[in-house]
Amino acid sequence: MNLPLIIRAEEHSEKIAIVTTDGSFTYRDLLYTSSQIATSLLQNAKDLQEKRVAFLIPPGFEYVATQWGIWRAGGIAVPLCVSHPRPELEYVITNSGASIIVAHPNFESILRSLAEEHNLRFILTSETLPSNVAPLPEVDITRRALILYTSGTTGKPKGVVTTHQNIQAQVTSLNTAWEWTSSDRILHILPLHHIHGIINVLTCALWAGAECHLLSKFDTETVWRRICDGDLTLFMAVPTIYVKLITAWENASKERQKTMSEGCAKMRLMVSGSAALPVQVLEKWQSISGHFLLERYGMTEIGMALSNPLHGERLAGYVGKPLPKVEVRLVDEKGLVSAGTPGEIQVKGPGVFLEYWQNPEATAKAFQDGWFCTGDTAVVENENYRILGRMSVDIIKTGGYKVSALEIEEVLRSHPDIQECAVVGVADIEWGERVCAALVLLQGSKPLTLESFRSWAKERLAVYKVPTQILIVEELPRNAMGKVTKPTVVELFRA
Repeated sequence: MNLPLIIRAEEHSEKIAIVTTDGSFTYRDLLYTSSQIATSLLQNAKDLQEKRVAFLIPPGFEYVATQWGIWRAGGIAVPLCVSHPRPELEYVITNSGASIIVAHPNFESILRSLAEEHNLRFILTSETLPSNVAPLPEVDITRRALILYTSGTTGKPKGVVTTHQNIQAQVTSLNTAWEWTSSDRILHILPLHHIHGIINVLTCALWAGAECHLLSKFDTETVWRRICDGDLTLFMAVPTIYVKLITAWENASKERQKTMSEGCAKMRLMVSGSAALPVQVLEKWQSISGHFLLERYGMTEIGMALSNPLHGERLAGYVGKPLPKVEVRLVDEKGLVSAGTPGEIQVKGPGVFLEYWQNPEATAKAFQDGWFCTGDTAVVENENYRILGRMSVDIIKTGGYKVSALEIEEVLRSHPDIQECAVVGVADIEWGERVCAALVLLQGSKPLTLESFRSWAKERLAVYKVPTQILIVEELPRNAMGKVTKPTVVELFRA
C-alpha cells in the first residue's frame, strides 16, 4: 500500500502541482521523478528502513521530488536550511545520524567536504537519475517521516520527529478548517526547513491536488508582481513579510497601488503565523488588501493547534479556537485554569509529534499526562485564545523563527574578545523581537564594532540568530543568586 499522499497525487496526475521559474510540473512529473530519486537512494536495497537522508536544495521542483523520493524509499527526510553556515549544517547532519546527503550543486563545496569527513554517501541533484524505476517499498503511515530542528530552552536545537500519520493528521485538519480544494493556487515564499513552509503550504497544497507556486527566495517585488497577476487564491506569510509588502505598497504609484490591492482582493484567504501579528500591521494590511488576516497558532512539535475561523468573525490579537481533531487546554501549577486566567497551552491530538530524536529525557519532560506542554502562555477571552508569550525568556521569536538565547550565548562566548554575554529579544514592530546582545569584553581587548562582530557571528550562526544590536557593558545585571536578570538587560536596550 502506498502512502495516502502518493495515492492522492495519482488521482491528480495530469494537474499542475508545482510552478517555478523553470516551468510547470504536473503531479505525474512529481510522481515519476520522486520514484527515480527513490530508486537512486535505495541503490538495490529493498527499503531504506528509516535511514536519515539530509538534503539541501533551494525551493523548487527538485526540493519536492527529493522529499517525496526519500519518503517513497522508506527514509526519513531531514531538510537543511539554505542560509545556515557550516557548523549548523554539520550539527543537524551528525545529530540526526544521516547516512546520505543530497545537495544542489550550489551547496556542493560546503557539503561534499562534510560528507567526506563523516564518511557519508553524497549525491548531487545534477546527477543523472536511473531510467528504470525499482519496485518501491510499502511504507506504513506509522513510520517516522521527517526530522525538523527547533530551538529549545536547553540551547542546542532538538530534532522533532513526525510520522507520516502525524503529517497526515496535521494536513487534513488544515484542509478541513481552511477548505482547501484542487482549484487552489498558493504562492510559496516560506523557508522549507520549517513546519510552516513544509506542512501548512507545500503539503496542504499537494494533499488537495492544488497548485503550489514556489519562489526560490523571498523578494518583495516578485511577490507583488505575482499577486497582481490575480490568479492566486491563497497566501501565507509571517508578520515580517507583511511589513515588507506594506512598505512596498506605500512606495508604489497610485495606479500601481490600485492593481496591487485588486490582486489581493481576488484571493479567498490570507494567513499570518509563526509570530504574533501586531494589530497595526493587521489593520494596515486590511486597508490595503481588504483581507482581515487569519491568525493561527502552532509549533514544530504539534503542527497547528488554534485558528481563527475561515468564515465568521476573526478577532485582532487572538488566535481563535482549536482546529479539527485538536484538543487544547490551559494549565497552571494548580491545574486547569478557568476562562480569563492565564495558563500554559497544552495540546493533544493525532498531529502531535512522536519524539525528540534520540532524546528520551527531553521527550518525557515535554509531556504531562499525555498532553504536550508548549511552553507558551495564553488566556481564553470571549471563547478565543490570546497568546501572552513564552514561559521562558530564553526563547526569542524573530521574523517567524524561534531561536534559543542560550545557544547564541554559547557561540558568542567563544569569541576571543568576549568574556560574558546575555542575549535577549527586544520588541520590534517588523521582526516581532530583535536579537540583541549585551557583552562584557575581556580586559585589554580592542574595541568591538557591530560590523566586525556580526561578520564573525555569521560564520557560526544562522543569519536570523545573529544579534542586530550589541551593547558593551562593564558588567551584566544579576540577582541575589548571581543569575543574569534578562528583563533588566532588555531595559538597557530600550534606554
